[in-house]
Amino acid sequence: MRRNLFGAAALCAAAWAVPAAAQLTDNTVKIGVATDMSSLYSDINGPGAVIAVQMAIEDFGGSVLGQKVEMVSSDIQNKADVAATTAGRWFDTEKVDVILGTGASSSSIATSRVANDKKKIYLATDPASSDITGKLCNAYTVHWTYDTSALANGTGSAVVKAGGKTWFFLTADYAFGYALERDVSAVVTKAGGKVLGGVKHPINSNDFSSFLLQAQSSKAQIIGLANAGGDTINSIKQAAEFGIVKSGQKLAGLLVFVSDIHSLGLERAQGLSLTEAFYWDLNDKTRAFSKRFAARHGGKMPTMVQAGFYSAALQYLNAVKAAGTDNSDKVMATLKSTKWDDPVFGPSYIRPDGRKMHSMYLFEVKKPSESKGPWDYYKLIATIPGEEAFRPMDQGDCPLVKKN
Repeated sequence: MRRNLFGAAALCAAAWAVPAAAQLTDNTVKIGVATDMSSLYSDINGPGAVIAVQMAIEDFGGSVLGQKVEMVSSDIQNKADVAATTAGRWFDTEKVDVILGTGASSSSIATSRVANDKKKIYLATDPASSDITGKLCNAYTVHWTYDTSALANGTGSAVVKAGGKTWFFLTADYAFGYALERDVSAVVTKAGGKVLGGVKHPINSNDFSSFLLQAQSSKAQIIGLANAGGDTINSIKQAAEFGIVKSGQKLAGLLVFVSDIHSLGLERAQGLSLTEAFYWDLNDKTRAFSKRFAARHGGKMPTMVQAGFYSAALQYLNAVKAAGTDNSDKVMATLKSTKWDDPVFGPSYIRPDGRKMHSMYLFEVKKPSESKGPWDYYKLIATIPGEEAFRPMDQGDCPLVKKN
């Protein structure tokens, strides 16, 4: 009898002695960073996204549950077919546990579908379309940084309140542009404004002359730029050449990043209203992270998307550690049951529909005379709590959300 008891005790002790790494598939945790390394969004995510994830892994300690954390990266080219193929290969043959990024909304939606099919986690750090947590939501995707609904409730609402009642849209011809125009139009109309029309332009366009002429002839007070990255920069530059702002119309940059302002210069960008989830000079934590990032990225301050890559990688690793496994369902359950003080976004949590919640900020671009040095570009106009910035969960038609 005593021998049997001893044997049972030894067996129990052996079970507790199993190394934590046994809870990791393939004895590793592998993070996939899919980003735009060479096209119009490369300043927004690109090499900076890879650096941000490397920083997160290092800050976490380089290992989790006793095993080294690995990272792979790929240029997604903002193409849905490339994104889907890369995601499938990473999940199936390269044993990637989580994918971050994938650039444009169209390529991100493709990645989200693959992640759902494979039952693997996808943290959408850079797309904008609010459909990702709406009609296209799934149990394995978290929309991390911002979305078109928050941009509409920030910039769109502020411009209408400031007197911009009539709008004409210059819209990127793909999922992101459609969602942004739709969400901003809803805010404008609800506030008593009117949409006079719009025109769609190809992504990564160099010539905006015909589109700007249509916007100019509309006589709308506000030309809403429902585009991003190089397209936003080019449309603002060419609008200046046409004298659009000097003639009385105003531009509303509906998705503008600090890298865009850096490229445009304060002389062109001054007075522009914009909404972001992050700004390097917001507080002590954002300054500390940003200065470390800039030291590794040629002096460039991080965009909110690059901050999103850092935040998502760090919190994913925290969730793996807390769950004691890299099993997707258990890690996602941990992510969605946790509230935390994010090092770049502040107090955060994830809703059942996959929307990460945190404050958004309305900024105005400084005049050249107001800037105290390089990258000192924004004035904080308002802090928008996440519950006000992002669409209410019961209004997105997400099939994961039960309606009363």
